[in-house]
Amino acid sequence: MSGKKKFNIEYEIKSSPRILYSFLSEPNGLTQWFADDVTVRDQVFTFNWDGEEQKAKLLCTKENKLVRFKWLDDDPEYFFEMEILQDELTNDVALSITDFAAEDTLSERKLIWDNQIEYLISVLGA
Repeated sequence: MSGKKKFNIEYEIKSSPRILYSFLSEPNGLTQWFADDVTVRDQVFTFNWDGEEQKAKLLCTKENKLVRFKWLDDDPEYFFEMEILQDELTNDVALSITDFAAEDTLSERKLIWDNQIEYLISVLGA
């Protein structure tokens, strides 16, 4: 077993959960920040980066709250999840990312998320 480690990163995002959710759950939203091209068929999302394809199954979704994907070529226990958190008092919105990475690629993986989310924030104009 490859023994990946679960990690979690949180980003503050100035956006409404509803708008943010569309960027996490819809192919045209994901295409704007996550991958060059995204298509979906039968709950399987095909992500395209520079002509390279990766497929992920949508495991779970909660309206305006959460999406969880699993890469089809990965072990069943691994997934990546994007959860929208909203502070009840301040209404501040944060995006919580849960993902798995091998020990030696952990910092690289986090950096990739940092860059992606930075891009998402600029797309949102947040």
